[in-house]
Amino acid sequence: QVQLVESGGGLVQAGGSLRLSCAASGSIFSINAMGWYRQTPGKQRELVATITSGGTATYADSVEGRFAISRDNAKNTVSLQMNSLKPEDTAVYYCNAEVVLNKYTVPRNYWGQGTQVTVSS
Repeated sequence: QVQLVESGGGLVQAGGSLRLSCAASGSIFSINAMGWYRQTPGKQRELVATITSGGTATYADSVEGRFAISRDNAKNTVSLQMNSLKPEDTAVYYCNAEVVLNKYTVPRNYWGQGTQVTVSS
């Protein structure tokens, strides 16, 4: 019913920048929070940044001041601008959205398929 498609991952040198984008499509009534998470092998998925429908952003301490999250409510998209990248930012990055399918249902969480970000030293 709902798909999240990410784009923009890749390989970059330390100190460089990348921009991730995610588009939600399908039977969507509204979207509450949207966000980005990341995961490395053997570790739990961790929060990177989230943004409410009103535009309030929250960041993990490790990315505060380097990453910026934004969204376009009309297009159901969320983006993550990543600057001053470090090797420890290497991970698979996942888009997340809390989607309301209709006015009678509670919000549900949906995930994208993930996009690899690799930062070389």
